[in-house]
Amino acid sequence: MPLDNPRLGVFMMIIFCVFAPASDALVKVLGDSIPLLQVLIARFAAQLFLIRRKTWTTRHETWKRRDLIGLIILRSILHLIAIGFFFLALRYLPLADALAIAYVLPFFILGVGWFSGEKATPLVLSLCTLGFVGTLLVVQPSFAKVGWPATLPILVAAIFTGFMFITRKISKHIDPIDLQAINGVCVLAILLPIAWFGKTAEISMLTMVAIDSFELLCLIGVGVLGTIAHLMMTWSLRFASAPTVAPVQYLEIPFGALFGWIIFSDLPNGLAAFGIILTMAAGLLVLHFSKT
Repeated sequence: MPLDNPRLGVFMMIIFCVFAPASDALVKVLGDSIPLLQVLIARFAAQLFLIRRKTWTTRHETWKRRDLIGLIILRSILHLIAIGFFFLALRYLPLADALAIAYVLPFFILGVGWFSGEKATPLVLSLCTLGFVGTLLVVQPSFAKVGWPATLPILVAAIFTGFMFITRKISKHIDPIDLQAINGVCVLAILLPIAWFGKTAEISMLTMVAIDSFELLCLIGVGVLGTIAHLMMTWSLRFASAPTVAPVQYLEIPFGALFGWIIFSDLPNGLAAFGIILTMAAGLLVLHFSKT
């Protein structure tokens, strides 16, 4: 079992913060032209085949971990639901806004950590309250503009909290590469039958469509960049606790804003911009004052 190395865990989470919004930007580029189910299948198929093509043979011992297999399956389900809801939110919200709203996540994590023994200091909890206020400032104009989809990133954050704590629990016992590959197996075992049913029942939103070369490149990019990002996240939780690395994820917001500006010419305005700045400032201060 590897020893904790908080600095290495933080560094890996920073890599996640670069690659994850890049993958999300490609999802937004695809927009409504491809069914969400098809995007998710591409995302997790890449995660499986790029990482470990021989999961069923050379790493079959992982499937025999009866003490962990239930958590592995639950982690995969949470991962699928969280990414699915976030990809759906990107069809309605600017990239930076969606990321900023989702960054109520560290508050959830620190709150759960408080009850699980990984407690934060009163100063850190106060900063989290400030960051939560910033998140609400981002939600308000987004909700006024698009309605209920503005709340999807909050739901993503709640689901991802459970995902991160489960990852922390099992990542010291299973190699992160194997864990990501098995995650791909579990999710595809859910998605492919849904796709078959959608085609059989002629349900348009569950039926995969033909794609052109540009859309194919975007789907490949979503899979490759997303796989690298979440592999880095898994590795980060192998070396550091969730409350330690969670605040680092605030760095995903400026990278998301950068990609949004370059690709879509989207920049947060007014109240949303102030909320993003407030949320980021609180998160970075939490990182500074948290024990590592």
